[in-house]
Amino acid sequence: MDRRRQSRKAKKVLKKRMVVLAVGALAVFVGISCGFMVYHYNDIEHWNNLIYPKVFVNDTDLSGKTKLEAKNIIKREYSDKIQQKKIDIIAEDRKYELSYSSLKPSYNIDEVVNQAYSYGKDENIFKKYRLLKRPKAVDYELKFSYNAEPVKNLVDKIGSEINSEPVNASLRMGSIGFEVIPQQDGVKLKKEDLEKELVSKIDGTVGQNPVVKAKFETVPASIKEAQLKTVDTLISSFSTNYGSISSAERANNIALATKSINGYVLMPGKTFSFNGVVGQRTAAKGYQAAPVIIGDKVESGLGGGICQVSTTLYNVVYKAGLTSTERTHHSLAVHYVPEGMDATVDYGNIDYKFRNDFKYPVYIEGYTSGGNVAFNLYSNSAVVK
Repeated sequence: MDRRRQSRKAKKVLKKRMVVLAVGALAVFVGISCGFMVYHYNDIEHWNNLIYPKVFVNDTDLSGKTKLEAKNIIKREYSDKIQQKKIDIIAEDRKYELSYSSLKPSYNIDEVVNQAYSYGKDENIFKKYRLLKRPKAVDYELKFSYNAEPVKNLVDKIGSEINSEPVNASLRMGSIGFEVIPQQDGVKLKKEDLEKELVSKIDGTVGQNPVVKAKFETVPASIKEAQLKTVDTLISSFSTNYGSISSAERANNIALATKSINGYVLMPGKTFSFNGVVGQRTAAKGYQAAPVIIGDKVESGLGGGICQVSTTLYNVVYKAGLTSTERTHHSLAVHYVPEGMDATVDYGNIDYKFRNDFKYPVYIEGYTSGGNVAFNLYSNSAVVK
């Protein structure tokens, strides 16, 4: 019994000692912690309104800066400087520039500076202390944005100023034959390529201005000098008289329509459209009101008389052996050609068309003189039967 009592007594003594030791250790820990907090509190408190050491934004060190100071630094280093940046564009013999200021560039400065400022602020006092005494570098990246519309507008501007349409080779009647005026190829900006390259160069970095060279493509003329040199022979002629029956207004209309056809070159396999070449007959173009056949009646209409032009052209085409693909005769007989050999036209409704079935171009010469309207067709001597 004595041994049992002694054993229980010894266990109680040991338990009390363990409690005393635990309480002592806790007291020491609390004491050390309190001492640590008291000793370093002011140091840690000092950084509460500052960005922690080794915190960067786009490689710019913001250590020890207030939030406002940091924003001003980033604004000065990026927002202000990016406004001065530009992309130089070389287009043929001209130079253009895309200024960044026109793009309205911007960075998410407030968001990123807030992130940099908040770094470490939510940690406990011990972790904050470690971040201050043994900092590890952390770098936040700015996001860059801009308005792309000025890029497209500038590309369109460059195209409109430099693009040129091809000019076909043409024939001019001389005193001893034809003079061939050589073709001129056109130039067209590769707009999509330039736009893509400009966009690829636009970024948020500041520094050297990039240079972009615009690319162009050649737009060949559809009628070449060599093709027109084959035109050497008169293949058909036809004329009709209008002077004896036409008013001054009708004569004016005939002369205008004939002049618009004179010098036209119809290439092999192509179709001539009277309405397409002469165009709409309007007062702005100089056409006047004159008698015109409408149905079974003769009425006054703007451009009256030009059906004599289309009819004369049809007859010279017929004589040359070319194919008329669209022709309508008048509802009433006309006096200047045999019945059934006329060709009426009405812009937007009735057209006269013919196709060049030859292997060579056909040159159309048209003129008015002494009250007559005449057409001559020229092509290569090989087509003459």
